[in-house]
Amino acid sequence: MTVPIGIHDIALATGHYAMDLAELARHNGVDVNKYYIGLGQTSQTVTATDEDIVTMAATAARQIVARHGVDGIRTVLFATETGIDQSKSAAVYVQDLIGLPAATRSVELKQACYGGASALQLAAGIVARDPEQRVLVIASDIATYDLDSGGEATQGAAAVAMLVSADPEIAVLDETVGLYTANVQDFWRPNYRSTPLVDGKLSIGAYLEAVEQAWKDYEARGGSGVGDFAGFCYHQPFTKMAHKAHTRLLELKGIEATAARLHADLAPTTIYNRAIGNSYTASLFVGFVSLLDHSDDLAGRSVAMFSYGSGCVAELFSVTPVSGYREHLRTAGNRASIADREPISYERYRALRDFALPQDGTDLALAVASRGPFRLSSVSGHSRIYGAAHTR
Repeated sequence: MTVPIGIHDIALATGHYAMDLAELARHNGVDVNKYYIGLGQTSQTVTATDEDIVTMAATAARQIVARHGVDGIRTVLFATETGIDQSKSAAVYVQDLIGLPAATRSVELKQACYGGASALQLAAGIVARDPEQRVLVIASDIATYDLDSGGEATQGAAAVAMLVSADPEIAVLDETVGLYTANVQDFWRPNYRSTPLVDGKLSIGAYLEAVEQAWKDYEARGGSGVGDFAGFCYHQPFTKMAHKAHTRLLELKGIEATAARLHADLAPTTIYNRAIGNSYTASLFVGFVSLLDHSDDLAGRSVAMFSYGSGCVAELFSVTPVSGYREHLRTAGNRASIADREPISYERYRALRDFALPQDGTDLALAVASRGPFRLSSVSGHSRIYGAAHTR
């Protein structure tokens, strides 16, 4: 790279409702610490009936466009594993909602939870070819598992939008990466299912193997040492998975994974994910936003990033926050978006889970339920119709 390229701005959005996992524990008749301590999760975002991956993505992206305008944005890369259409990119809806020009490349990327990291690297390549361009990268997902399954406690929803540019104001994307791909059937969702099929034990093992192998590839290419990083962001299907992964990495390098070491390396990255739950492609970047919002000045200090997508593809890379980045954060807004979610009971959660959009082409007008700037207003003519929200 002839000029530094990286994250010029970053914005977070989540859904309307929050269910404390004490509600799920009550339903399941288990000690809530199974979730609070065992998984490291305290609550999960539950989306309203008029929210989906597009409304959350547009809400996050709107913050970036409001600050920086649309000039120079010629590409939108939308990473998701809960896509709404088998053909049309969710990015096209976002492009329209936030007012990007017609001269825009808008595509959707898929590889389980890894898609957002892939989009970030592809964006860097576009900017490297033409440093005048800026690329909007969006990761948005709603994690939903079978009712009364083990994965139900890890559910969540969020979107993170990033503006990738030359001379970024948040963090430079470092060049060295470590990669790993293996054909593993640990988590997948066939076209005929609305929820995934999961082999939990296999998935944890595959994740840990991917950490080790991606690190080895990173190290072989001249990457930094474990002790050189100011923090470690991992994809968090549940926050204790970050602890398992970092323990594996430390032990690989002959370092004792003490409670103090794990807390120092990971704690700031888990605060938002602990409350939101799993957000698939967005999860890694929710962790990065959490780190930025809950750390002392990290300028000039690299942060390790590990992305894992079941199936599986993994990447280990790093970013280096730049001087003055804290002036551009949205810390108060991020905290408010999580704190202001409407608390719901388990019974209300089940009612929301029982709701489904028509699967037979029936038209449906949706009542206003959420309070975000965009909403899914109806399904008409086999199409989802989006628009700006109106005051209730």
